[in-house]
Amino acid sequence: MKILIASDIHGSALYCRQLLDAWDREKPEEVVLLGDILYHGPRNDLPEAYDPKSVLALLNERRDRILCVRGNCDTEVDQMVLTFPILSEYAWMLLPGNRRIFATHGHIWHPDHLPPLAAGDILLYGHTHVPAWEMRGGVRCFNPGSVSIPKGDSARGYMMFENDVFQWKTLDGEMLHSETAD
Repeated sequence: MKILIASDIHGSALYCRQLLDAWDREKPEEVVLLGDILYHGPRNDLPEAYDPKSVLALLNERRDRILCVRGNCDTEVDQMVLTFPILSEYAWMLLPGNRRIFATHGHIWHPDHLPPLAAGDILLYGHTHVPAWEMRGGVRCFNPGSVSIPKGDSARGYMMFENDVFQWKTLDGEMLHSETAD
């Protein structure tokens, strides 16, 4: 299965459109959004082209292919305008070989506070706005960084997962890093 993974759009229509361009280019079967979709949050500056109404319209057009979890900036009001579920704190995805992916935003569950996972399972999280790949207690922990407000001198980007390989890419498709999930 080919999956596009992104986090922290924070209401930027410009970078949401670039993410959708990557979606069209990559042709994933599913898209996983790790929260913070519409609102920029009080700790962040307004992202370029901040326009939550445009972001919700763009994403609602593709609602049938999105699996989304709630970020710390996502609210019930956001769910009233988004036509795909966003308020779950986490989502489970099953991989062949009885391995699991635990997708969450990262403000509750993260590498320093792992959810109940077994060795070989995968934690997908966002929140920090910094891409990351590390092993913690036998669990692979992957963070795609941020679509619109990257931090730590990182690029705006996303991840692709296919054939047990995670790839970090800039919004224009340049591969920055590749890591196997096993």
